[in-house]
Parts: sequence; C-alpha cells; structure tokens
Amino acid sequence: MKTMTYAQAIEDALAQAMAADERVVIFGEDVPALRMNLYARFGDRRVRQTPISESAFLGAAVGAAMAGLRPVAELIMIDFVAVAADALVNQAAKIETFTGGRWQVPLVIRAGCGGGYGDGGQHEQALWGWLAHIPGIKVVVPSTPADAGGLLTAAIEDDGPVVFLEHQLLAEDWLDYLGAGGRTTVAYDVPAEGRMGEVPDRWEPTPIGQAALRRTGADLTMAGVGVGIHRAAAAAELLAQEGIAASVLDLRSIAPLDREAVVRDVRRTGRLLVVDEDYRDFGLTGELAATILEADLPARYARVAVEGTIPFDPARERMALPNVERIVTAARHLMER
Repeated sequence: MKTMTYAQAIEDALAQAMAADERVVIFGEDVPALRMNLYARFGDRRVRQTPISESAFLGAAVGAAMAGLRPVAELIMIDFVAVAADALVNQAAKIETFTGGRWQVPLVIRAGCGGGYGDGGQHEQALWGWLAHIPGIKVVVPSTPADAGGLLTAAIEDDGPVVFLEHQLLAEDWLDYLGAGGRTTVAYDVPAEGRMGEVPDRWEPTPIGQAALRRTGADLTMAGVGVGIHRAAAAAELLAQEGIAASVLDLRSIAPLDREAVVRDVRRTGRLLVVDEDYRDFGLTGELAATILEADLPARYARVAVEGTIPFDPARERMALPNVERIVTAARHLMER
C-alpha cells in the first residue's frame, strides 16, 4: 500500500490504464497543461488538446469510442455538460440499445462537481440525479482516494458511457486553482478525511454499483456520496456525543444504485437520512425514499439537499449546501419523530 491524495490517485489510475491499453486517450481543454505528466509520457496523440467547445470534443469522443478507442473526455466542471448534452444524452446513452448491442460507446466523462467555494449555481452543481435519470449512463461519485482510483479503473474498462464525478473540495489541484485569482479569503469546507489516504500498489477495478458502509450505528442510516459522506461522518461524531448511533452508507455510484445495501441497513436502523448535494426535487433523495417504500420498510425518512439555485453569497451558499449543522439538525428531528 502507498499514500496518495485524491487527485494523485485519479492520475495514477489513469496512467496505469494508458500504459496497459493504447486505446485509452484523453480529450479536453488544456489537458496538455492539466495532465502534464501524462502528456510528457504519452504524447499529443493520446493527450489531445481540444478547442473550447464541449459539444465538439464530447461529440468527437463519442465517435472515437464507437470507432474502437476508449476516450476519457474532461469537461472540467459538470455544469458544462449542458452545452454537450446531445452527445451524451441522445447519442452515447442510446447507441447500444438502438443497435441491439452491435455498437458500444466505452467513454468516460470526467468532471468536477459540487460547491462550497463561492462560484454560484453555474459552476457548483452536482447534477448526478439528472444524469442518472437517463437509461444507459453510469454515474459514479468517489469519496476517497482508493475509491477514486478503483472506480476510474472500472469506468475505463466499462463498455458504456460512465460519468466520473470528482467533488472539487476533495482534490488538492482543484483547491489550488479555486484559491487563485483573489479567492484566498474564501474558507473552504474541506473534510479532514478524503483528500489523502492509502491506495493499492496496483489498481484493480472497484465494482460500479456496490455501496460501502463507512460507519455502523443502530439508530439511523445516513446515505450519500462524495463530500457528503465526510460531512455525514462528522455529523455522526457529533450525534454520538448525544447518544445517537448513526450508520454512514457511501453509495459510491448513483447509477447503478445499490438499493439492496440501502434496504439492508435501513431495515436494521428503521430510519433513513439522505445527504445529497444535488437538487432535492426529482432526484436521488426521492429515489431512495421510493426504494424503502417499495421494500415495505416501516422506516422514518428525512433528507438534506439543495433546494434551489446555489447563490454566490458565501453565507447563503453555506446555508444552501448540506453542511454538518443541517445534517445534525435533520438527524435530531428524525429521532424525535
């Protein structure tokens, strides 16, 4: 085992995949600079600079995947997927079904997501619920360096489109970038755990669609992904001081969703609190509520999510996101009901 940051684990797994399979290529804006080590090692034919046009290079990546390559297209921030939605939603997601399996699109879309640094609702969205709503798209959201590398390895090996989302507060290179240009006064809500951790000497794929129970408690289950897992863990520590024992279930992927793991833990605790940095309405929080209802569980339910457009103002932004205080308050109310 060795120790790496979240960002280092992703780049290390990508380097391993590129060394093992020459079909793995990178598309994106400024990737020769952003992936300097990979560019120096693999050259400009495999680390490809693109114009500032997400619709153009994501469309090209779909065609490249259909032609036999295994592209990793970097959208920088998932908000920009709206510019290139047709290539993903109407093409990549549907081609295998429309062709009866004769064509596949082994494409990874890598993008930053999540808020907490003052960039507002055009750069801090999660959008995983929207993307997971489309059949044919897998959506993964790792919360630790080990999962980041393992899930990226699995995503590259997958024969369909996978959206690989990296929370911007977990990656040191994101924090360096976001802290530049006059933002040094911004106080980031960065979890103590998640940015650095043990990783394997060689990456093996972490199965997509298998949740991980990070903490076990008897009173309630808190489920989520990404930074939400670390905030839930911090909330669980505070709740433990009040005699409330909470489980923390890291879903790790939104699509496919490990419903069995959710049902199994909620059957034991009798309460579910969903921590979701995506929009509350018509998303992951409602899907998990439906999951426990359809399993006929007599469970109590609550959710902490984003209820509207994320504001620029730091104080209002903090109130909008599912921070530790909101999670603790929701858990207390759930225990009282």
